[in-house]
Amino acid sequence: MSQTLLVIDVQESFRHTLNWSEDELPFYLQAQNRLIAGARKAGVPVIRIFHVEGDAHFSAASGLVRCMDGSDPYADLVIEKHVNSALMEPALPDWLAKHAIRRLIISGMRMERCCETTARHGCDLGFKIDFVTEASYTTAHRHTGGRLYTASEIRERTELVLHQRFATICTVDEMLAQFDMVQAAQADKATGSHA
Repeated sequence: MSQTLLVIDVQESFRHTLNWSEDELPFYLQAQNRLIAGARKAGVPVIRIFHVEGDAHFSAASGLVRCMDGSDPYADLVIEKHVNSALMEPALPDWLAKHAIRRLIISGMRMERCCETTARHGCDLGFKIDFVTEASYTTAHRHTGGRLYTASEIRERTELVLHQRFATICTVDEMLAQFDMVQAAQADKATGSHA
């Protein structure tokens, strides 16, 4: 099945938001970069999506709507979005249809917001969704009732509500193994067609 890796909102804008934290950022960036490198090696297209809106840190004029420092900047396609779901921008569904992509690998920043919204939307549109929470980042958030939810708790909640409903929850290693299997199958097919 044709697939693509979405790298959602991995941009400098977030370093300037109120509840930004870099506590787990090095681990996230390492996982995200491994996933990007594995996709590139396997010939899986990498689509980088940036969130652009009127807010100072997310405006095009801010200079912050660019690849976050430390993130592998590789992309086969770059798309800007203005709402939570990357699939609301016509450029992405059009590109996916043109390339017969039916499987989306979701990764990026604000796992519980834009990444999760894109996953749910993609599922409703009939795409097979692999959600790599290990390569998705968030920070702690305080509930209106006062309780502080840690990034780990938010990750668990995202996994709980998505898995086997809207997506398959995957690790980076699982995705890399899947890329290897796809490469091997393509190599076998190519060899068989020339035998």
